[in-house]
Amino acid sequence: MPTHAAIIHKPLYHGCIDAHGVVPSPDGKMLATCGRGSSNVYLIDTVNKKVIGNTLNPFSLPSTNPERITSGIFVGREPHEPTFTRNGKELWIAVRGEDRIAILDVGLAVKQSGGVDTKAVKQFINTINGPSQVWFNAIGTLAFVASQKTPKVDIFRVNPDADGYSRTERLTTLDIGQEDKPGFTPFLKTSPDGIEVWFSHKLADAVSARFASEPFGLIDFVPLGSMARPNHFEFVENANGKVVYVSFARVDDGGPGSIASSQIAVIDRSAPSGRRKVIRTFFSGGREAHGLWTNPANNLLYIAHEQDELPGTPNAGQTAATAFDVSNPFEPKLITQIPLGSLKLPSGELRNKKSINLVYVRPGHRGQTG
Repeated sequence: MPTHAAIIHKPLYHGCIDAHGVVPSPDGKMLATCGRGSSNVYLIDTVNKKVIGNTLNPFSLPSTNPERITSGIFVGREPHEPTFTRNGKELWIAVRGEDRIAILDVGLAVKQSGGVDTKAVKQFINTINGPSQVWFNAIGTLAFVASQKTPKVDIFRVNPDADGYSRTERLTTLDIGQEDKPGFTPFLKTSPDGIEVWFSHKLADAVSARFASEPFGLIDFVPLGSMARPNHFEFVENANGKVVYVSFARVDDGGPGSIASSQIAVIDRSAPSGRRKVIRTFFSGGREAHGLWTNPANNLLYIAHEQDELPGTPNAGQTAATAFDVSNPFEPKLITQIPLGSLKLPSGELRNKKSINLVYVRPGHRGQTG
């Protein structure tokens, strides 16, 4: 029996290939994720914890999944990250392999995923080479697009009509070559107050912040150190402080218990603009830290990791998420390491070997994309 990795890349395989990235709808009732290898988008009902559109698998056995996964919605080559508009009406997907953004009607996407003969993709908009992600300003009037191929940021006016659907117009394209000479910015996000938009420059080993309003001037450029290789960042603000956490892909020896681990940088965001810097780092509790997300109270931090744990460690052979108490954002305390488990398949045990992202969802409550 071939391995699972071999099966999913065979021409007769029906299902998601290389799931990547996840984002919640503004009300937390839905998740969207991309199949990078299968060129499509999948929607997940968070209330019922089901992939929307799955059907019964007529060939299922007691040892296999009883459902056959939906074909999802085809959007083009190498969809990297999806993002809901602030009103939840649309889903914008960065189609990295085609230099454009696919814009889906969410209502139609639910129907199409369920097998209804309709077209959820309402339009494509051309953008910079290798778009990595879209994020919207706090009031949903602007869309920021970063790239993993060129040191530029595209900014579009959303111009929603009376029904809340976009009528896009390119506003400007920023040259960020000074901050990101390699042109590899995989992640961006606006600050909780809506004033700033932050960027992760992975190959430049830095993050930067700009104003989220015209003329989008540079506020801060924060070096992270040699080979930090930042992936994501997350904002935490509570009564004890105001910080930005940045995950490092780099794995260092000498973590807690002498176990190899990545680190998380802590940037004091309450420092004056232009003077923000890394004030400390802490070990993430896993290898190759990637996705970061906080709970609504901003006192817990969750971290996803790309690499599995080493032999001789408690969760050897599989990736793990970690949870931290960040009641004091400057002194994070590890709560636990959460192994992400495995599936028993006819081809053998499938262990979770890569965890790109994670989100905190509370269905029916306004979340970070709201």
